[in-house]
Amino acid sequence: MTSEQLASSSASHDADISSLGLKRPAGGLNLESTDLKNGLGRLVLTLIKLLHELLERQALRRMEAGSLNDEQIERLGLALMKQAQEIERLRTEFGLEDEDLNLDLGPLGRLF
Repeated sequence: MTSEQLASSSASHDADISSLGLKRPAGGLNLESTDLKNGLGRLVLTLIKLLHELLERQALRRMEAGSLNDEQIERLGLALMKQAQEIERLRTEFGLEDEDLNLDLGPLGRLF
């Protein structure tokens, strides 16, 4: 599909939405935006942060259950700390705030 066809298709879609009295949702995907790279970065970082949170919770459960020795706890703590620092570095590089990674899940509330 050429860029002209894509633009025409997008304009037609927007007209269809408008004719139904609907509005494009705030925060919806805007493929014409120059911020597409940051949008993808935001999505990826949100998923990575979610996985990091899950790993932290699992580590705490394993520590509380006593299934880790001192060396394993130390290595796990260092790995999680380095991971958190890298997430923070990437968040800053993309120009995102902590709140940008906290998705609104509707009736379920916020992700973090």
